[in-house]
Amino acid sequence: MKQLPLVAAIAAMVLFVAAVAGFGAALEGYSQARHPVGLLGASGVPHALAFNTLGFVLPGLLAAFVAWRLRVAMGDNAPWVARIGAWLALLSAIAFVAQGLLPLDPGDLESDASRAHATAWTLWWVALLPATLLLALGLRGESESRARVLASVVAAVVVVALAMLPLDLLAPAFAQRVVFATWLAWTVVVAGGNRKTGMP
Repeated sequence: MKQLPLVAAIAAMVLFVAAVAGFGAALEGYSQARHPVGLLGASGVPHALAFNTLGFVLPGLLAAFVAWRLRVAMGDNAPWVARIGAWLALLSAIAFVAQGLLPLDPGDLESDASRAHATAWTLWWVALLPATLLLALGLRGESESRARVLASVVAAVVVVALAMLPLDLLAPAFAQRVVFATWLAWTVVVAGGNRKTGMP
């Protein structure tokens, strides 16, 4: 039971990467370098439901489980910033799920459906950024949480550089994938846990 969060985090990463790679290769004309991930699950795209399930919904639910277990394991005596950070990590994971439940409209990127998907994407990183920062602050005094703190700082920097600021450091499609990959890797590190939180 104690290893479940780590197993869930690894499964989330594997599912997402496999779904993006597999469905991307199967969709004619789709380019990982030019097209957003959400296009694979857009309305009318072949196998969109399967992609949304495997690429967004299941990974998001697994990440939500990790965040929930982290918050429960912290207890009520943990620093308040760490507790809020865990709740925000849960909110971010739920927003990731929402991206699969609110697919893009490939024929009209200004439609209500496309705006709803974009809102879910925005909520995902807007919740993720303070989650990483607050967890880094709340866990910084624990020697056994150094990996979590470092991973949280790295994740925050990546989100700011590639999702928040219009720096154009990378092509948009590639930047989105780097941010997603960073979040999933951060989730794996968070799930690794320590003895104090009871998430070994």
